[in-house]
Parts: sequence; C-alpha cells; structure tokens
Amino acid sequence: MDQNNKINEELSSYDELRLVGHETFHGVCSYAAAMATAEMLGVDLVCINESANPPVCKLIDYQKFLYQQKKKEKEKKSNANKSELKELRFGPQTSQHDYEFKLKHAREFLTEGNKLKAFVFFSGRQITYKDQGEELLNKLISDLSDISQIESPLKMEGNRKMIVILSPKKKKK
Repeated sequence: MDQNNKINEELSSYDELRLVGHETFHGVCSYAAAMATAEMLGVDLVCINESANPPVCKLIDYQKFLYQQKKKEKEKKSNANKSELKELRFGPQTSQHDYEFKLKHAREFLTEGNKLKAFVFFSGRQITYKDQGEELLNKLISDLSDISQIESPLKMEGNRKMIVILSPKKKKK
C-alpha cells in the first residue's frame, strides 16, 4: 500500500469493485453503489489492491489512512538495525592483559551488531615496530574470526596508524 492509491472518482473506470471495511456490506458491487455507500457514511472509497479481479476497495477516511501508512513506515525505520562504528586503539607493544581486556570489548561491540575499527597507533620512534602492530591486529582478527568478518583489510592510514575494520557475521536464518 503506497500513497498513490486511487480514491473516489479515480475509480470510475471500473464497472465492479469488491468492497471491504467500515462494518458494512462486504462483497462485489458496482462503482455507483460503492460511491453511494461511501458518501452515505462520509468516508472515502480507497483502492487497496488494484491487481485483484475485481479491484478491492476499502471504505475509510483517506487522510487517516495516509497518516497510518506514514506511522507504519516510521515504525519500520525505527526498528531497523542501526550499526555504529566502534573504535579500539592499541599500541604496538600492548601487554597481554590489556589485549584480552580490549578483546572482550571488541566481542561485545560485534555481538551488539556494531562494526569495529581496530587500530595500532605508532607515536614517535615506535614506527620501527610496524611488524609488532601487524602481528597484534592479525591476532585480533583470528581471535574474532568466529563472530566477525573482515570488511576492510589491514592497511596503513597515513604513516602513524595501522587499521583493520571488522563487521559482525550475518546470522543465517
């Protein structure tokens, strides 16, 4: 049901219509009889299924119908899964305890449906430890491989950051 439904006079091209709604006669009737019923009840004749034979029309207030459609669309959008990009920062010589602590947070972020941007930041002369930073991120990728997939592979961003972006695995239905 979209907002391009035919209403009232726009339905005059049909000889017969299937009438539903407003606790009245349900069944097939002529266009003239359907319009007379709509006018008597003070509502609109709205086509809700044009492809049916004969087309299905509902006796409702059209403005109220549009309002309900907008409300349903808004509700669908609010229920849609919104994912954020969470970040974890590591140093090239991060200790085992700190790594495990951040790994736990990374698991939480991914199970909540968020994406994860993990990066190793090299400050000063630490840039000489690029291999340690790469090892650390590869270990993180393998430790999270059961719940995540690589969205953007390991790469250098500028000359001070090595990043990887992980996203949660799609759940099979």
